[in-house]
Amino acid sequence: MHTPDKLSLIPSCNLCKEEEPLGFDFTFAFQPIVHVGERRVVAYEALVRGPQGEPASSILEQLNDANRYRFDQNCRIKAVQLAAELGISCDLNINFFPNAVYQPEQCIRTTLWAAEKYGFPINQIVFEVTEGEKIQDHEHLRRIIDYYQKLGFRTAIDDFGAGYAGLNLLANYLPDYIKLDRELIIDIDRHERRQAIVHGIQLTCRELNIGILAEGVETVEEYSWLRMQGIDLFQGYWFAKPGFESLPEVPNQCYITSAHSAGDS
Repeated sequence: MHTPDKLSLIPSCNLCKEEEPLGFDFTFAFQPIVHVGERRVVAYEALVRGPQGEPASSILEQLNDANRYRFDQNCRIKAVQLAAELGISCDLNINFFPNAVYQPEQCIRTTLWAAEKYGFPINQIVFEVTEGEKIQDHEHLRRIIDYYQKLGFRTAIDDFGAGYAGLNLLANYLPDYIKLDRELIIDIDRHERRQAIVHGIQLTCRELNIGILAEGVETVEEYSWLRMQGIDLFQGYWFAKPGFESLPEVPNQCYITSAHSAGDS
């Protein structure tokens, strides 16, 4: 775990000390990420929700240039706090806004402080950057990722294949893994063009030593096809829906390897 002495070496700033309230409250639901080969949950993604379980859109629509930074910082604190309170012993995936991180060396202080305060190891935190957010400065994003990885955090590209940059993102920095977007996953078992795209992404990631996670998997047919291509990491309704401030369990039958066996279970 990150030590106080090391934290004290990272410069602070006035923005990190701002106490101006957001003007709205939020919390998280947690969705499991599973390794089907090992038949276990290896991570939980923290997904923003309203205080009464309202969808993420009800919170995100309240963001603007004036409060995006404070929201990003508050998300990190609350996600780590809830993860510790719920007893998460595996990885915790947290989404972040790269356009809200003006200086990676300073803006990471809040995360390090929360990890120390709540006793959550930083090597179990995975930062996800969504490909759906238009990155204004790719060099800036590379510096953020490089610095986070240097501190012991891991990183992932969320919604891969549905955003602005696509494979160009991988030319600028190397995440620990990518998450195939739901739009690529839908009916992939009978969609040859999507299959070809996924095969191309697999080849690229294999050459670059980047892991692949299939997210948004909702049917046994989708899961079975992807599993037969050698993908081990999965996330989606087929395994479990997000649990509001809770950790949903994954039924054993979800780890089946074919649609045929699903009908027999």
